Amino acid sequence: MQFNRETTAANVIAAWEPGRIRIADRWVSGHVIVAADRVVEDWRVASPEGVALADLEAAIALEPAIVVLGTGHAVTWPDVDLMDALARLGIGLEIMSTPAACRTYNVLVHEHRRVVAALYNAP
Repeated sequence: MQFNRETTAANVIAAWEPGRIRIADRWVSGHVIVAADRVVEDWRVASPEGVALADLEAAIALEPAIVVLGTGHAVTWPDVDLMDALARLGIGLEIMSTPAACRTYNVLVHEHRRVVAALYNAP
């Protein structure tokens, strides 16, 4: 899936394929955390439904206002306590498929929002 080409200094997701995403002109394989100014490759997460607060430590360290959690090809709901735990930290959580999370992240980063995408992306 190809996304619109935008010019910005921020990390923008240019394309998504099962198992990898393209950030600008570079393909990144596997699960990844993306922020406007940083990419955390090799995000260690076993499954989207098992995502816990500890799994999002690298995302939380980037001080987002919102985390967009991509759960793979389809929406998979993690434990309901995850949203409450992030809310106590003042961080919103949006859960959607990984392709939708990529598009949503791009919109929010272009709005200069403090957003981090945590993308579960199995082949």
